[in-house]
Amino acid sequence: MAHTCRGTINLSTAHIDTEDSCNIVLSSGGRTYHLKASCEVERQRWVTALELAKAKAIRMRNSQSDDSGDEEPASQSDKSELHSTLKSLASKLEDLSTCNDLIAKHGAALQRSLSELENLKLPAESGEKIKAVNERATLFRITSNAMINACRDFLELAESHSRKWQRALQYEREQRIRLEETIEQLAKQHNSLERACRGAPGLSSSTTAVSSTSKGERPPSPGPAKGEASDEDEETEYFDAMEDTPAFITVTADPKHHRYESANQTGYNESTCKDVLPKKRRRTRIPDKPNYSLNLWSIMKNCIGKELSKIPMPVNFNEPLSMLQRLTEDLEYHELLDKAVKCESSTEQMCFVAAFSVSSYSTTVHRTAKPFNPLLGETYELDRLDELGFRSLCEQVSHHPPAAAHHVYSKQGWTLWQEITIASKFRGKYLSIMPLGAIHLEFHSSGNHYVWRKVTSTVHNIIVGKLWIDQSGDIEIVNHKSKDKCQLKFTPYSYFSRDVPRKVTGVVTDADGKAHYVMSGTWDENMECSKIMQSSRGSTSSEGKQKTVYQTLAPKVLWKKYPLQENAENMYFFSDLALTLNEPEEGVAPTDSRLRPDQRLMENGKWDEANVEKQRLEEKQRAVRRRREAEAVEALEEGKDYEGYIPLWFERKVDPLTGELICVYKGGYWEAKEKQDWDLCPDIF
Repeated sequence: MAHTCRGTINLSTAHIDTEDSCNIVLSSGGRTYHLKASCEVERQRWVTALELAKAKAIRMRNSQSDDSGDEEPASQSDKSELHSTLKSLASKLEDLSTCNDLIAKHGAALQRSLSELENLKLPAESGEKIKAVNERATLFRITSNAMINACRDFLELAESHSRKWQRALQYEREQRIRLEETIEQLAKQHNSLERACRGAPGLSSSTTAVSSTSKGERPPSPGPAKGEASDEDEETEYFDAMEDTPAFITVTADPKHHRYESANQTGYNESTCKDVLPKKRRRTRIPDKPNYSLNLWSIMKNCIGKELSKIPMPVNFNEPLSMLQRLTEDLEYHELLDKAVKCESSTEQMCFVAAFSVSSYSTTVHRTAKPFNPLLGETYELDRLDELGFRSLCEQVSHHPPAAAHHVYSKQGWTLWQEITIASKFRGKYLSIMPLGAIHLEFHSSGNHYVWRKVTSTVHNIIVGKLWIDQSGDIEIVNHKSKDKCQLKFTPYSYFSRDVPRKVTGVVTDADGKAHYVMSGTWDENMECSKIMQSSRGSTSSEGKQKTVYQTLAPKVLWKKYPLQENAENMYFFSDLALTLNEPEEGVAPTDSRLRPDQRLMENGKWDEANVEKQRLEEKQRAVRRRREAEAVEALEEGKDYEGYIPLWFERKVDPLTGELICVYKGGYWEAKEKQDWDLCPDIF
């Protein structure tokens, strides 16, 4: 045990002895305890229990080194469960072995007593000996019962896990067969495409698009090799959704165009890329990440249960971006909102908004490093009005708890704003990150106003093993004008689940609760939507819940993740947008994250200098906080009001929809930038 109370004896090294028929002696490390039982039977029960506990303590001590490993993220949970199961079975087996030894011991004693009984001559002695035989027989019965119970526990545990392993094995076999069939199908299609290309060179450009299948995308269904229209393409698909946990969402689409979705997916991405090609040449790489070694446990062992924002962390655990820049990364797939502007149906528009809310997590799948905590008053702007049609501004408006306000205006016809507070807890083996605060999105022409909140992010294997991140929880998106809703469910990762990893599902309903669309996909790859044609009650599941069966049109891809750069693993797995976020830019405010010296030093690979600079900035911030606290005390003594820190570009107001006090943009930043008048900005760097 890592923490013990005074007087504790370590059973793994303890010596258990008996002085007489009722006394027990426990000794370990110079400490001795004398225990007395009421009778020999009770004493033997205690000896049996202590021997079993000692055997268990020895096993725990010998297997402590087995608790650490470097499992891969994808198999961490199943290996952990398997390891735990094997330890349980080994423990039960050890109990059986101990009971066997005790039975042999008591059996021998019983045999000796019986032998003595046979050799008795005097009646007086016979009474005492018969009493001894009875006690021995009682001990033998108690130990035998213990062994029988241990056998029963072992058998039940083995049967229970045997069934689970059989199901897992059967699932893996089915997956293998399915994969073999898919590969065979793709090989046949590849063959037919090659023949088509040789026979009709003019069609090579169109057929090539059909053969491209990326990770997470459904293989093209068998059909005409040249992509002719076919009535079979309009066959409906069926999805099962639990009544209380909706699992899908969809978007309206003309069925005539729906059947070309998989074939034209490459063209869809190409057109999207053309729309977002910047006019200004941006950087496409940053200096490679240095290979620094650091003992994480030496830093984290005293931080369990504390807020992550209050733990002094070296830059070795960081990535060269601030939290304000990470917040701005939510706009990577802003074109989804540009398309949502053009939707005539509010439920269809909801589907694009839902896809946008999921897309913001795609950049986190490999991003296990921690962003820099912004200093109070730090800002970050992203002015892409001419290139991408929007401009964004973030400001750190509170330090404890850390909170950032964000405002985005798009000339395409939408405005987004949010104030996010990060609550985080280190739990020893994993880190939970809970973003608090509502995200608002309003479309100018329709007045549709959407509100939703983020899910919980969990970083696993903090101390031992390879870091991996998961998203879990529910998102409810509400259109406060039309009362449409979208329920999204982020399924937590489980090795024994048959679901696709990182699965996201949901349902779009109108104000009357009628389901219009279902959506399915993953938060790291893509989201698809399907229009519901009909819904009906299905069968009752094993958990006693009745399912709703949605009959839908073929799915349409709304969002697909952009591929990363070839050298992404050496550049913190940054996306194309993330690579440009810290690019030096002229004319920004002196409080902009791009000008933060420790972050710039880290990006350039000078981590030692960055750590020194980080400590200087944090001490400077502490001095400002102490001065502000002293001013508050002085104002209190004089009977004056003290407002505390006042954000520079944002102001606090009560949100009329949620009733929360939030920071909203009050204007003035872009006008100050145009004049290059930054007199209001504090000196924080």
